[in-house]
Amino acid sequence: MRIHAPIALLTVTLCAATALPAQADTDSHLEGRLPSGAAYVMDVPADWNGTVLLFSHGYRPADGPNLAENSPDSATRDSLLDEGYALIGSSYATSGWAVTEAVPDQLATLDLFTQKFGPSRRSLAWGRSYGGFVTTALAERHADRFDGSLSMCGLVQGGVANWNSTLDPVFALKTLLAPDAAIPLTGFADQAAATAAAKELTTKAATAQETPAGRARIALAAALHNIPGHNDPAQPKPGPTDWNAQQANQYTAVTGLLTRPAFSWRQEAESRAGGNPSWNTGADYTGMLHRSPLYKEVTELYKEAGLSLRDDLTTLDHAPRISADPAAVRWMRHTSAFTGRLTDPQLNIHTTGDALIPVQAERAYRRAATAAGAGSLLSQAYVDGPGHCTFTPGEMLGALHTLEHRLDTGRWDTSAPVLNTRARQADPTGEARYVTYRPATYPRPYDLAHPADALVPPGGPRP
Repeated sequence: MRIHAPIALLTVTLCAATALPAQADTDSHLEGRLPSGAAYVMDVPADWNGTVLLFSHGYRPADGPNLAENSPDSATRDSLLDEGYALIGSSYATSGWAVTEAVPDQLATLDLFTQKFGPSRRSLAWGRSYGGFVTTALAERHADRFDGSLSMCGLVQGGVANWNSTLDPVFALKTLLAPDAAIPLTGFADQAAATAAAKELTTKAATAQETPAGRARIALAAALHNIPGHNDPAQPKPGPTDWNAQQANQYTAVTGLLTRPAFSWRQEAESRAGGNPSWNTGADYTGMLHRSPLYKEVTELYKEAGLSLRDDLTTLDHAPRISADPAAVRWMRHTSAFTGRLTDPQLNIHTTGDALIPVQAERAYRRAATAAGAGSLLSQAYVDGPGHCTFTPGEMLGALHTLEHRLDTGRWDTSAPVLNTRARQADPTGEARYVTYRPATYPRPYDLAHPADALVPPGGPRP
Protein backbone atom coordinates (compact mmCIF):
# COMPACT_ATOMS: atom_id res chain seq x y z
CA MET A 1 0.00 0.00 0.00
CA ARG A 2 1.21 3.48 -0.86
CA ILE A 3 2.44 5.64 2.01
CA HIS A 4 0.98 9.06 1.35
CA ALA A 5 3.66 11.44 2.61
CA PRO A 6 2.41 15.04 2.49
CA ILE A 7 4.67 17.58 0.89
CA ALA A 8 2.48 20.46 2.00
CA LEU A 9 -0.49 21.26 4.17
CA LEU A 10 -1.54 24.68 2.99
CA THR A 11 -4.39 27.11 3.26
CA VAL A 12 -4.56 29.01 0.00
CA THR A 13 -7.02 30.89 -2.14
CA LEU A 14 -7.44 30.83 -5.86
CA CYS A 15 -5.81 34.20 -6.30
CA ALA A 16 -2.79 33.26 -4.17
CA ALA A 17 -2.13 29.78 -5.58
CA THR A 18 1.18 29.17 -7.29
CA ALA A 19 1.75 26.61 -9.99
CA LEU A 20 3.56 23.38 -9.19
CA PRO A 21 4.82 20.83 -11.67
CA ALA A 22 2.38 18.17 -12.81
CA GLN A 23 4.45 15.57 -10.97
CA ALA A 24 6.45 15.96 -7.78
CA ASP A 25 9.09 13.80 -6.17
CA THR A 26 6.71 12.67 -3.45
CA ASP A 27 2.97 12.33 -2.98
CA SER A 28 1.14 15.60 -2.35
CA HIS A 29 -1.59 16.18 0.24
CA LEU A 30 -3.10 19.66 0.29
CA GLU A 31 -5.84 21.09 2.48
CA GLY A 32 -7.16 24.60 2.69
CA ARG A 33 -10.06 26.97 2.15
CA LEU A 34 -11.56 28.45 -0.98
CA PRO A 35 -12.61 32.12 -1.08
CA SER A 36 -16.19 31.00 -0.34
CA GLY A 37 -15.05 29.48 2.95
CA ALA A 38 -15.48 25.90 1.75
CA ALA A 39 -12.71 23.51 2.75
CA TYR A 40 -10.93 21.50 0.10
CA VAL A 41 -8.66 18.47 0.11
CA MET A 42 -6.35 17.19 -2.63
CA ASP A 43 -4.27 14.04 -2.85
CA VAL A 44 -1.92 13.73 -5.83
CA PRO A 45 0.45 10.78 -6.16
CA ALA A 46 4.00 11.36 -7.36
CA ASP A 47 3.26 9.07 -10.32
CA TRP A 48 0.04 10.89 -11.23
CA ASN A 49 -1.50 9.23 -14.28
CA GLY A 50 -2.98 12.49 -15.58
CA THR A 51 -6.60 11.84 -14.53
CA VAL A 52 -8.20 13.95 -11.79
CA LEU A 53 -11.33 12.77 -10.01
CA LEU A 54 -13.54 15.50 -8.53
CA PHE A 55 -15.61 13.89 -5.76
CA SER A 56 -18.91 15.37 -4.56
CA HIS A 57 -19.95 14.22 -1.10
CA GLY A 58 -23.46 13.42 0.08
CA TYR A 59 -26.06 15.44 1.96
CA ARG A 60 -25.01 16.89 5.28
CA PRO A 61 -27.55 18.28 7.74
CA ALA A 62 -27.19 21.94 8.56
CA ASP A 63 -26.47 21.12 12.21
CA GLY A 64 -23.65 18.66 11.49
CA PRO A 65 -19.93 18.84 10.65
CA ASN A 66 -18.98 19.92 7.15
CA LEU A 67 -15.60 18.51 6.14
CA ALA A 68 -14.01 18.25 2.71
CA GLU A 69 -13.93 14.80 1.09
CA ASN A 70 -12.22 13.57 -2.05
CA SER A 71 -13.30 9.91 -2.05
CA PRO A 72 -16.14 7.69 -0.76
CA ASP A 73 -13.97 5.86 1.80
CA SER A 74 -10.37 5.27 2.75
CA ALA A 75 -10.05 1.89 1.01
CA THR A 76 -11.28 3.29 -2.29
CA ARG A 77 -9.05 6.34 -1.88
CA ASP A 78 -5.95 4.25 -1.27
CA SER A 79 -6.65 2.01 -4.26
CA LEU A 80 -7.13 4.98 -6.56
CA LEU A 81 -3.96 6.68 -5.36
CA ASP A 82 -2.06 3.44 -5.89
CA GLU A 83 -3.37 3.47 -9.47
CA GLY A 84 -2.08 7.01 -9.95
CA TYR A 85 -5.29 9.08 -9.85
CA ALA A 86 -5.41 12.59 -8.38
CA LEU A 87 -8.30 12.95 -5.92
CA ILE A 88 -9.88 16.31 -5.07
CA GLY A 89 -13.07 17.60 -3.47
CA SER A 90 -14.57 20.36 -1.34
CA SER A 91 -16.92 20.57 1.61
CA TYR A 92 -19.25 23.13 -0.09
CA ALA A 93 -19.53 26.48 1.66
CA THR A 94 -22.76 25.48 3.42
CA SER A 95 -24.46 22.23 4.34
CA GLY A 96 -28.04 21.22 3.66
CA TRP A 97 -29.61 21.64 0.19
CA ALA A 98 -26.47 23.48 -0.91
CA VAL A 99 -26.53 23.14 -4.71
CA THR A 100 -26.01 26.87 -5.23
CA GLU A 101 -22.75 26.60 -3.29
CA ALA A 102 -21.74 23.04 -4.16
CA VAL A 103 -21.44 23.51 -7.92
CA PRO A 104 -19.27 26.67 -7.85
CA ASP A 105 -17.15 25.34 -4.97
CA GLN A 106 -16.43 22.13 -6.83
CA LEU A 107 -15.48 24.08 -9.95
CA ALA A 108 -13.26 26.35 -7.85
CA THR A 109 -11.56 23.26 -6.42
CA LEU A 110 -10.87 22.01 -9.93
CA ASP A 111 -9.52 25.44 -10.90
CA LEU A 112 -7.20 25.46 -7.91
CA PHE A 113 -5.97 21.98 -8.72
CA THR A 114 -5.12 23.07 -12.26
CA GLN A 115 -3.27 26.12 -10.99
CA LYS A 116 -1.19 24.04 -8.61
CA PHE A 117 -0.57 20.90 -10.64
CA GLY A 118 -1.19 21.87 -14.23
CA PRO A 119 -3.89 20.71 -16.65
CA SER A 120 -5.08 17.14 -16.43
CA ARG A 121 -5.20 14.66 -19.27
CA ARG A 122 -8.73 13.73 -18.17
CA SER A 123 -11.16 15.21 -15.64
CA LEU A 124 -14.00 13.10 -14.24
CA ALA A 125 -16.78 14.18 -11.88
CA TRP A 126 -18.10 11.58 -9.47
CA GLY A 127 -20.16 11.54 -6.30
CA ARG A 128 -22.69 9.64 -4.28
CA SER A 129 -26.17 10.30 -2.89
CA TYR A 130 -26.73 14.08 -2.87
CA GLY A 131 -23.23 14.23 -4.32
CA GLY A 132 -24.54 12.21 -7.27
CA PHE A 133 -27.04 15.03 -7.77
CA VAL A 134 -24.19 17.57 -7.66
CA THR A 135 -22.21 15.43 -10.11
CA THR A 136 -25.07 15.39 -12.60
CA ALA A 137 -25.53 19.14 -12.19
CA LEU A 138 -21.84 19.60 -13.02
CA ALA A 139 -22.13 17.26 -16.00
CA GLU A 140 -25.16 19.05 -17.45
CA ARG A 141 -24.16 22.66 -16.75
CA HIS A 142 -20.38 22.55 -17.12
CA ALA A 143 -19.71 19.83 -19.65
CA ASP A 144 -16.70 21.74 -20.97
CA ARG A 145 -14.88 21.07 -17.69
CA PHE A 146 -15.27 17.27 -17.66
CA ASP A 147 -14.75 14.28 -19.90
CA GLY A 148 -17.30 12.09 -18.14
CA SER A 149 -19.14 11.51 -14.87
CA LEU A 150 -20.13 8.76 -12.44
CA SER A 151 -23.19 9.19 -10.21
CA MET A 152 -23.50 6.61 -7.42
CA CYS A 153 -26.90 6.12 -5.72
CA GLY A 154 -27.54 9.66 -6.89
CA LEU A 155 -30.53 11.88 -6.38
CA VAL A 156 -30.81 12.04 -10.16
CA GLN A 157 -34.59 12.53 -10.18
CA GLY A 158 -33.79 16.15 -9.32
CA GLY A 159 -34.99 18.39 -6.54
CA VAL A 160 -38.60 19.01 -7.54
CA ALA A 161 -39.33 15.31 -8.01
CA ASN A 162 -37.47 14.44 -4.81
CA TRP A 163 -39.48 16.76 -2.59
CA ASN A 164 -42.76 15.76 -4.24
CA SER A 165 -41.98 12.09 -3.71
CA THR A 166 -40.89 12.72 -0.12
CA LEU A 167 -44.24 14.39 0.53
CA ASP A 168 -46.35 11.45 -0.67
CA PRO A 169 -45.65 8.87 2.09
CA VAL A 170 -46.03 11.37 4.92
CA PHE A 171 -49.27 12.66 3.40
CA ALA A 172 -50.59 9.09 3.40
CA LEU A 173 -49.47 8.48 6.98
CA LYS A 174 -51.02 11.69 8.25
CA THR A 175 -54.28 11.17 6.31
CA LEU A 176 -54.77 7.54 7.30
CA LEU A 177 -53.21 7.40 10.78
CA ALA A 178 -53.87 10.88 12.16
CA PRO A 179 -56.74 12.43 10.19
CA ASP A 180 -57.80 14.76 13.01
CA ALA A 181 -54.31 15.85 14.08
CA ALA A 182 -53.04 19.27 13.01
CA ILE A 183 -49.67 18.01 11.84
CA PRO A 184 -48.09 20.30 9.22
CA LEU A 185 -46.24 18.55 6.39
CA THR A 186 -44.79 21.66 4.73
CA GLY A 187 -44.34 25.36 5.45
CA PHE A 188 -42.39 24.98 8.68
CA ALA A 189 -41.44 28.22 10.42
CA ASP A 190 -38.18 26.77 11.72
CA GLN A 191 -36.40 23.56 12.69
CA ALA A 192 -38.26 23.38 15.99
CA ALA A 193 -41.60 23.30 14.16
CA ALA A 194 -40.34 20.61 11.78
CA THR A 195 -39.01 18.51 14.65
CA ALA A 196 -42.29 18.77 16.56
CA ALA A 197 -44.31 17.68 13.52
CA ALA A 198 -41.95 14.77 12.89
CA LYS A 199 -42.19 13.63 16.48
CA GLU A 200 -45.99 13.70 16.47
CA LEU A 201 -46.33 11.73 13.25
CA THR A 202 -43.64 9.27 14.35
CA THR A 203 -45.63 8.60 17.52
CA LYS A 204 -48.78 7.96 15.48
CA ALA A 205 -46.88 5.56 13.24
CA ALA A 206 -45.42 3.69 16.22
CA THR A 207 -48.92 3.15 17.63
CA ALA A 208 -50.23 2.02 14.24
CA GLN A 209 -47.40 -0.48 13.85
CA GLU A 210 -48.89 -2.46 16.74
CA THR A 211 -52.01 -3.41 14.76
CA PRO A 212 -52.58 -5.26 11.46
CA ALA A 213 -54.58 -2.31 10.08
CA GLY A 214 -51.84 0.13 11.02
CA ARG A 215 -49.15 -2.03 9.46
CA ALA A 216 -51.12 -2.29 6.22
CA ARG A 217 -51.45 1.50 6.06
CA ILE A 218 -47.76 2.01 6.74
CA ALA A 219 -47.02 -0.42 3.90
CA LEU A 220 -49.25 1.66 1.62
CA ALA A 221 -47.31 4.80 2.56
CA ALA A 222 -44.02 2.98 1.93
CA ALA A 223 -45.25 1.86 -1.49
CA LEU A 224 -45.86 5.47 -2.54
CA HIS A 225 -42.14 6.09 -2.02
CA ASN A 226 -41.11 2.63 -3.30
CA ILE A 227 -39.34 1.74 -0.05
CA PRO A 228 -38.09 -1.84 -0.52
CA GLY A 229 -38.79 -4.63 1.94
CA HIS A 230 -35.07 -5.26 2.43
CA ASN A 231 -33.37 -1.89 2.77
CA ASP A 232 -30.60 -2.29 5.32
CA PRO A 233 -27.70 -4.78 5.40
CA ALA A 234 -28.41 -5.33 9.10
CA GLN A 235 -31.89 -6.68 8.31
CA PRO A 236 -32.50 -10.35 7.63
CA LYS A 237 -33.63 -10.78 4.04
CA PRO A 238 -37.33 -11.70 3.96
CA GLY A 239 -38.73 -14.35 1.69
CA PRO A 240 -40.45 -13.14 -1.48
CA THR A 241 -43.92 -13.54 0.07
CA ASP A 242 -43.06 -12.82 3.71
CA TRP A 243 -45.14 -9.67 3.69
CA ASN A 244 -44.97 -9.05 7.42
CA ALA A 245 -41.18 -9.21 7.53
CA GLN A 246 -40.98 -6.91 4.53
CA GLN A 247 -43.33 -4.44 6.21
CA ALA A 248 -41.32 -4.52 9.43
CA ASN A 249 -38.23 -3.56 7.44
CA GLN A 250 -40.15 -0.81 5.67
CA TYR A 251 -41.40 0.55 8.97
CA THR A 252 -37.80 1.06 10.09
CA ALA A 253 -37.11 3.02 6.91
CA VAL A 254 -40.32 5.03 7.32
CA THR A 255 -39.29 6.12 10.81
CA GLY A 256 -35.93 7.17 9.36
CA LEU A 257 -37.72 9.18 6.68
CA LEU A 258 -39.75 10.93 9.37
CA THR A 259 -36.75 11.59 11.58
CA ARG A 260 -34.81 13.70 9.07
CA PRO A 261 -35.62 13.95 5.33
CA ALA A 262 -39.37 14.54 5.35
CA PHE A 263 -39.31 17.24 8.01
CA SER A 264 -35.93 18.59 9.14
CA TRP A 265 -34.25 18.44 5.74
CA ARG A 266 -37.41 19.72 4.06
CA GLN A 267 -37.49 22.75 6.34
CA GLU A 268 -33.90 23.58 5.43
CA ALA A 269 -34.67 23.27 1.72
CA GLU A 270 -37.80 25.40 2.12
CA SER A 271 -35.77 28.12 3.81
CA ARG A 272 -33.54 28.28 0.73
CA ALA A 273 -36.42 28.13 -1.73
CA GLY A 274 -38.41 30.78 0.10
CA GLY A 275 -41.40 28.52 0.67
CA ASN A 276 -42.81 25.10 -0.07
CA PRO A 277 -41.56 23.79 -3.46
CA SER A 278 -43.71 20.65 -3.60
CA TRP A 279 -47.33 19.72 -4.10
CA ASN A 280 -49.66 16.75 -4.37
CA THR A 281 -52.60 18.41 -6.06
CA GLY A 282 -53.44 16.20 -8.99
CA ALA A 283 -51.42 13.25 -7.68
CA ASP A 284 -53.08 9.92 -8.51
CA TYR A 285 -52.30 7.74 -5.51
CA THR A 286 -54.31 4.80 -6.81
CA GLY A 287 -52.31 4.80 -10.02
CA MET A 288 -49.04 5.23 -8.13
CA LEU A 289 -49.81 2.21 -5.97
CA HIS A 290 -50.71 0.06 -8.96
CA ARG A 291 -47.38 0.97 -10.61
CA SER A 292 -45.38 0.29 -7.45
CA PRO A 293 -43.41 -2.97 -7.15
CA LEU A 294 -44.89 -3.19 -3.64
CA TYR A 295 -48.50 -3.41 -4.82
CA LYS A 296 -48.84 -7.14 -4.08
CA GLU A 297 -47.50 -6.73 -0.56
CA VAL A 298 -49.94 -3.92 0.19
CA THR A 299 -52.95 -5.84 -1.10
CA GLU A 300 -52.02 -8.92 0.93
CA LEU A 301 -51.53 -6.96 4.16
CA TYR A 302 -54.87 -5.21 3.66
CA LYS A 303 -56.56 -8.60 3.20
CA GLU A 304 -54.87 -9.92 6.34
CA ALA A 305 -56.07 -6.90 8.30
CA GLY A 306 -59.64 -7.16 6.98
CA LEU A 307 -59.32 -3.62 5.74
CA SER A 308 -60.63 -2.11 2.51
CA LEU A 309 -57.78 -0.83 0.34
CA ARG A 310 -60.31 0.82 -1.96
CA ASP A 311 -61.75 2.81 0.93
CA ASP A 312 -58.34 4.04 2.04
CA LEU A 313 -57.40 5.05 -1.48
CA THR A 314 -60.69 6.92 -1.74
CA THR A 315 -59.83 8.68 1.52
CA LEU A 316 -56.49 9.72 0.08
CA ASP A 317 -58.14 10.90 -3.12
CA HIS A 318 -60.64 13.06 -1.24
CA ALA A 319 -58.31 14.43 1.43
CA PRO A 320 -57.40 18.14 1.16
CA ARG A 321 -54.24 18.38 -0.92
CA ILE A 322 -51.12 20.48 -0.45
CA SER A 323 -50.31 23.32 -2.83
CA ALA A 324 -46.85 24.65 -3.61
CA ASP A 325 -45.56 28.20 -3.41
CA PRO A 326 -44.99 29.33 -7.02
CA ALA A 327 -41.80 31.26 -6.23
CA ALA A 328 -40.36 28.27 -4.35
CA VAL A 329 -41.12 25.97 -7.30
CA ARG A 330 -39.36 28.40 -9.62
CA TRP A 331 -36.29 28.44 -7.37
CA MET A 332 -36.17 24.65 -7.10
CA ARG A 333 -36.77 24.24 -10.82
CA HIS A 334 -34.01 26.72 -11.66
CA THR A 335 -31.42 25.30 -9.25
CA SER A 336 -32.32 21.64 -8.87
CA ALA A 337 -34.22 20.20 -11.85
CA PHE A 338 -32.39 18.41 -14.65
CA THR A 339 -32.58 18.87 -18.40
CA GLY A 340 -31.19 15.45 -19.34
CA ARG A 341 -28.80 17.22 -21.73
CA LEU A 342 -25.56 15.30 -21.37
CA THR A 343 -22.75 16.00 -23.80
CA ASP A 344 -20.26 13.57 -22.24
CA PRO A 345 -20.78 10.00 -21.02
CA GLN A 346 -22.34 9.46 -17.61
CA LEU A 347 -22.56 6.14 -15.77
CA ASN A 348 -25.04 5.79 -12.91
CA ILE A 349 -24.95 2.92 -10.41
CA HIS A 350 -27.58 2.23 -7.75
CA THR A 351 -28.34 -0.41 -5.14
CA THR A 352 -31.71 -2.10 -5.64
CA GLY A 353 -32.58 -1.94 -1.92
CA ASP A 354 -32.24 1.81 -1.41
CA ALA A 355 -34.90 3.36 0.84
CA LEU A 356 -33.54 6.92 0.98
CA ILE A 357 -33.20 7.49 -2.79
CA PRO A 358 -35.20 4.64 -4.28
CA VAL A 359 -33.68 2.96 -7.31
CA GLN A 360 -36.59 4.22 -9.45
CA ALA A 361 -34.81 7.60 -9.48
CA GLU A 362 -32.73 6.14 -12.30
CA ARG A 363 -35.84 5.72 -14.46
CA ALA A 364 -36.60 9.40 -13.89
CA TYR A 365 -33.21 10.47 -15.22
CA ARG A 366 -33.38 8.00 -18.09
CA ARG A 367 -36.67 9.65 -19.03
CA ALA A 368 -35.01 13.07 -19.10
CA ALA A 369 -31.90 12.01 -21.01
CA THR A 370 -33.93 10.15 -23.61
CA ALA A 371 -36.24 13.11 -24.18
CA ALA A 372 -33.22 15.40 -24.48
CA GLY A 373 -31.63 13.16 -27.12
CA ALA A 374 -28.76 12.12 -24.85
CA GLY A 375 -29.86 8.58 -24.09
CA SER A 376 -26.82 7.00 -25.74
CA LEU A 377 -24.49 8.94 -23.44
CA LEU A 378 -26.16 7.56 -20.30
CA SER A 379 -25.66 4.06 -18.97
CA GLN A 380 -27.07 2.70 -15.72
CA ALA A 381 -26.10 -0.38 -13.72
CA TYR A 382 -27.51 -1.97 -10.59
CA VAL A 383 -26.06 -3.68 -7.54
CA ASP A 384 -28.28 -6.27 -5.86
CA GLY A 385 -27.95 -5.14 -2.30
CA PRO A 386 -29.90 -3.51 0.54
CA GLY A 387 -29.19 -0.01 1.79
CA HIS A 388 -28.26 3.41 0.51
CA CYS A 389 -24.85 3.67 -1.16
CA THR A 390 -23.76 0.31 0.24
CA PHE A 391 -21.32 -0.38 -2.58
CA THR A 392 -18.09 -2.23 -2.00
CA PRO A 393 -14.87 -0.47 -3.01
CA GLY A 394 -14.53 -2.94 -5.87
CA GLU A 395 -18.01 -2.17 -7.18
CA MET A 396 -17.22 1.56 -7.25
CA LEU A 397 -13.80 1.06 -8.80
CA GLY A 398 -15.26 -1.30 -11.38
CA ALA A 399 -17.81 1.36 -12.31
CA LEU A 400 -15.12 4.01 -12.63
CA HIS A 401 -13.02 1.80 -14.89
CA THR A 402 -16.12 1.04 -16.95
CA LEU A 403 -16.66 4.77 -17.50
CA GLU A 404 -13.05 5.10 -18.59
CA HIS A 405 -13.48 2.17 -20.99
CA ARG A 406 -16.38 4.08 -22.56
CA LEU A 407 -14.18 7.16 -22.93
CA ASP A 408 -11.34 5.13 -24.45
CA THR A 409 -13.41 3.08 -26.90
CA GLY A 410 -16.58 5.08 -27.51
CA ARG A 411 -18.68 2.05 -26.50
CA TRP A 412 -20.55 1.19 -23.31
CA ASP A 413 -19.84 -2.23 -21.83
CA THR A 414 -21.98 -2.22 -18.70
CA SER A 415 -23.33 -5.75 -18.58
CA ALA A 416 -23.46 -7.26 -15.11
CA PRO A 417 -20.80 -9.93 -15.84
CA VAL A 418 -18.36 -7.34 -17.16
CA LEU A 419 -18.92 -5.01 -14.20
CA ASN A 420 -18.50 -7.88 -11.76
CA THR A 421 -15.26 -8.93 -13.44
CA ARG A 422 -13.91 -5.39 -13.15
CA ALA A 423 -15.07 -5.16 -9.53
CA ARG A 424 -13.22 -8.38 -8.64
CA GLN A 425 -10.11 -7.25 -10.46
CA ALA A 426 -10.13 -4.02 -8.45
CA ASP A 427 -10.85 -5.76 -5.13
CA PRO A 428 -10.40 -9.55 -5.20
CA THR A 429 -11.57 -9.93 -1.59
CA GLY A 430 -14.79 -7.92 -1.90
CA GLU A 431 -18.27 -8.69 -3.17
CA ALA A 432 -19.31 -8.09 -6.78
CA ARG A 433 -23.11 -7.96 -6.97
CA TYR A 434 -24.05 -6.32 -10.25
CA VAL A 435 -27.22 -7.79 -11.75
CA THR A 436 -29.40 -7.30 -14.79
CA TYR A 437 -32.22 -5.13 -13.49
CA ARG A 438 -34.85 -2.68 -14.68
CA PRO A 439 -36.40 -0.38 -12.08
CA ALA A 440 -40.08 0.43 -12.00
CA THR A 441 -41.17 3.89 -13.07
CA TYR A 442 -40.52 6.80 -10.72
CA PRO A 443 -43.78 7.78 -8.98
CA ARG A 444 -43.82 11.47 -9.96
CA PRO A 445 -40.99 12.44 -12.33
CA TYR A 446 -40.20 16.08 -13.08
CA ASP A 447 -37.55 17.33 -15.47
CA LEU A 448 -36.98 20.18 -17.88
CA ALA A 449 -36.77 17.92 -20.93
CA HIS A 450 -40.56 17.55 -20.85
CA PRO A 451 -42.36 20.83 -21.54
CA ALA A 452 -45.38 19.78 -19.50
CA ASP A 453 -43.21 19.55 -16.40
CA ALA A 454 -42.16 23.18 -16.68
CA LEU A 455 -45.80 24.17 -17.13
CA VAL A 456 -47.17 22.43 -14.04
CA PRO A 457 -49.05 25.16 -12.18
CA PRO A 458 -47.88 25.07 -8.54
CA GLY A 459 -50.87 23.89 -6.60
CA GLY A 460 -52.54 22.44 -9.67
CA PRO A 461 -52.59 19.17 -11.60
CA ARG A 462 -50.49 18.43 -14.65
CA PRO A 463 -51.91 19.90 -17.86
